[in-house]
Amino acid sequence: MFGEEGLDTHLERIAKEAGVGSATLYRNFATREALIEAVYRNEVAQLCDAAPELLQEKPPYEALRAWTRLFLDYVTTKFGMAEALRAIAATGGNPYGHSRDMIQAAITDLMGACAAAGTIRTDISPTDMGAALEGIALTSANPEHRERAERLLDLTLDGLKAGS
Repeated sequence: MFGEEGLDTHLERIAKEAGVGSATLYRNFATREALIEAVYRNEVAQLCDAAPELLQEKPPYEALRAWTRLFLDYVTTKFGMAEALRAIAATGGNPYGHSRDMIQAAITDLMGACAAAGTIRTDISPTDMGAALEGIALTSANPEHRERAERLLDLTLDGLKAGS
């Protein structure tokens, strides 16, 4: 919801969508910003939890490819929350610090599995890959550029393959 409506999302609507009463929502989240930060952290956790699940379901390179698509989907939906997250940061909060660490850990795990399987180059660090994904994500801010972002992601992943 915050991704669609930003800070203007009515808390009563959020409570209804969550299946709780407004009082429950206010008891657990003293401010709108606290709720937004909790939603953001939960969504980051879901994204990062997908990495080991994908590694169990798919060969490592395919898991990496699938996870980077999830990352792109995730970032695309977060642009609507950007204003709210900036407001939290302006008041001294740090919604990004923990999420960056979690995302980087997921990338590291995925790339480690790929390297162990011999499917990716070993001269590209997970930090480099994270920076590339951030750049590609910025391209997807405009829905009209989603296809371009996907092409850039394919280009990056193809360049990461062993023997490239």
